[in-house]
Amino acid sequence: MKKFIGILAATFLTFSLFADYNRLGVPDSAEIRSEIKEKWFMDSLNSIRSYSPEKRTNNNGVNYQVRMEENDTTFNVFVAPFAEINVTVVSDKGSHIEKQEVYPGDGMGSWLLVRDKKTGKPLRIRYYFLKNSEVFVQFTPSGNINKIALADMVIFGNYAARGVPTGVPFEKFYTASLDDVMKITEDKLPWNYILADYNGYHANKQMIAVLREKLPNIVNVQDAMYDEEGKLVHISTGKPFSSSQIIEGKTMLSSAGFVKWIADGIVVPIAGGMLRRAPLLTETVEVKDTGLQGVLSQKYALFFSLNWIRNLASAVISVYTGSTYLFNQSGVDVTFNPFASSITDKGVSNIVTFVENSGYSVPVLKSLLYVLASTAPETFYFGAIRGSDRSVSPEIMAFNDCAAFFPYFENDGGFACSVFINGREMSLDDFCMMYSEDFVYLTRVKSTDRFFPE
Repeated sequence: MKKFIGILAATFLTFSLFADYNRLGVPDSAEIRSEIKEKWFMDSLNSIRSYSPEKRTNNNGVNYQVRMEENDTTFNVFVAPFAEINVTVVSDKGSHIEKQEVYPGDGMGSWLLVRDKKTGKPLRIRYYFLKNSEVFVQFTPSGNINKIALADMVIFGNYAARGVPTGVPFEKFYTASLDDVMKITEDKLPWNYILADYNGYHANKQMIAVLREKLPNIVNVQDAMYDEEGKLVHISTGKPFSSSQIIEGKTMLSSAGFVKWIADGIVVPIAGGMLRRAPLLTETVEVKDTGLQGVLSQKYALFFSLNWIRNLASAVISVYTGSTYLFNQSGVDVTFNPFASSITDKGVSNIVTFVENSGYSVPVLKSLLYVLASTAPETFYFGAIRGSDRSVSPEIMAFNDCAAFFPYFENDGGFACSVFINGREMSLDDFCMMYSEDFVYLTRVKSTDRFFPE
C-alpha cells in the first residue's frame, strides 16, 4: 500500500495542532464513539431528537461534535471533528475575514451512522478520511444473526467494491477506529485505488504549467498540424497551408494537431525532431466490410481520433525506449475495469466500465482518473472523444476530437485533473458536463519534466 500523506490546507480546514493522528494523518473518534454508543447510536429516534448537539474531545485533544439530522426516510448521527473556515464579513465599514467554527459531516475524520426512521434499524456506517468527501468507505448490515457487515468503497459515485463480506459484526463499526477498518479490510478492499503518495506528481504539474504558459499563443484551426519539418500542414492531405492562411506569430492547431504538439514537446528534446504525420493515421480498428461500421467507414472516418491517439502514444513510447513499437505492441490502451456499479438517480446500477473500441462513458471518467492517478503517478492520458456527428444525416457516432488529461493530487490530498482540448484548458467537471453523453478512449503516456513544446 502506498504511503498516504495528508497535509490539510490551513486556509480551509485546521485541526488541533496537538492531535496525535492515526497512520493516515486523520483525526479519529473511536474512543468518543465508545462512550456515546448506547445513547446516540442505539436509542430511539424520539429520544435522540431530544438531545442537543454535544461537543466532546478525544484523548489527543481533537474536538468533535455529535449531532443528529433527519430527512424524509432516514436520520443521521454524525461524529464530526472541529474545523475552521474563513468567512468574508461585509458591513458598512467594508469587509474583513473572520474564522468560523464548523463540524463538517463529510470532513476528514468524520463518521456517520444512517438509520431508518420507521424501524430505527441501522442502514449503513460511513468513514470519511480524504480531502475529497466523494471518496469514502462504508459498511452495511447483512443477515439476521450477528448481522455481518458488508463493505463498500465509493469513488465519486462509482463502487470500486460493493457488498464485500468482512466477517465482522456490523456493530463492530460503531466503535472501530480507522486503523481497525483498514486492518479488517486490507485484503478485501482496493485501498491502492484511493491512497497515494502526494509527492509523486511533479512531472504532471510541470507539464501543466508549461502548457498554461503556451496556451495564449494557440489558435484553433480545423485540420491543422505541424509536420516533422515544422511546417503547418493539413492533417487530411499533408499539404501545406498557403501563406495567406497562416497567422503570423500564432501556433495554429486543430484538435488532433494540438495533442500531437504536446507529444512533440516530449519527443523533440529526446529525438531532436517532431513526429511524422503519416504513421499517426494508421488504422488501428478492424471492422467487417459488410457490417454497419464497415459500410460507414468506407464513407466516414469513424475512428480518426482513436487511431490518432493510439499511434501518438505508441510513437512517444518508441522515442522513450529507442525501439519502434506499433500500436498493437505498445500497450498504451487504458482498458482498466475498476468499477462494478454506479450510484444513479434511480438507485444503484451495474455498469460495464470499459467498452472495446469505444472506451469509457464520460460519467465514469472522474472516478477512473482518480484511480489512475493513485495507481499510476507521473502519467497523463491522450483521449479520443466518441460523440454524435450531426454534420451528416442521419447522424453517426464517430471519434473526431482529442484531448489530454493530466490527473494529480495536490499536496493537501485533494484530487485535481487539468484537461487540455482545442488549445485551451478546462476543468474535468466542465469537460464531463460538456461531453456527458459521449465516450472517451484513453491512451497512457509517461509524463516528463523535460517538456518543451515549440
